[in-house]
Amino acid sequence: MGRVTERRRTLRIRDGVVSSRADTLVAEEPLEIRLNGRPLAITMRTPGDDFALAAGFLVSEGVLGAAGELRSIVYCAGAQDDGSNTYNVVDVQLAPGVPVPDITLERNVYTTSSCGLCGKASLDAVRTTARFAIADTPPVRIEPSLLAGLPERLRAAQRVFDRTGGLHAAALFSPEGELLDIREDVGRHNAVDKIVGRALRDGRLPLSRSILLVSGRASFELAQKAVMAGIPVLAAVSAPSSLAVDLAAETGLTLVGFLRGANMNVYAGDERIALGTGV
Repeated sequence: MGRVTERRRTLRIRDGVVSSRADTLVAEEPLEIRLNGRPLAITMRTPGDDFALAAGFLVSEGVLGAAGELRSIVYCAGAQDDGSNTYNVVDVQLAPGVPVPDITLERNVYTTSSCGLCGKASLDAVRTTARFAIADTPPVRIEPSLLAGLPERLRAAQRVFDRTGGLHAAALFSPEGELLDIREDVGRHNAVDKIVGRALRDGRLPLSRSILLVSGRASFELAQKAVMAGIPVLAAVSAPSSLAVDLAAETGLTLVGFLRGANMNVYAGDERIALGTGV
């Protein structure tokens, strides 16, 4: 909706020299996601690709798994008292026959960062709810040299980051290194949801022939989103969490961390990494 960035006055101090100028900042606003008219979740996000964000979120929740299960996504009018639209509330309508999850004030779901669940309960929930087994046939095989070049390509494609320096990014690559999609957001989980949501709406799930690269760390939440979308390889430029590694090992996800130049750590699923015979 044209609010990806905003301008704010700032006082700059450089080597003792003081000046005043406008700075470009990344926009951050709440998005309320409603499901069949009922409030489901609120996330802080960078406006843009809101419909994809909502769809991807519902893939992560296990509500959606195919384009035909989605009837419509619309902005809710009258979000303010005066009737004007803030474009900060979306309503997702499921197709007839698609089960609607129980929505309560104390939601017992495993996917959101605020759900409070951890450990074995979270791992079991993902394993039992995932629509797509990570069973890439024939198996994806990736040269370390190909992985090494992906962060630079991700960074080069971050258009809003160049203006603000304040956005996370997620990118989807083919096993041959072709950039398939890239999304930016103030939240790394939102950037992944936008990629997954676009794939759902285009009828491209599961993403079984793809590599997901994220600009920050690999949390349990991001590993879970990759698993729910059927993505076989998740790579991050920073560290994974212990629970993310556990989830990757249990589901067959290849998890790569500290991907910086030719250096990387493979925490799970190393059978997809095409290593030399001497390794």
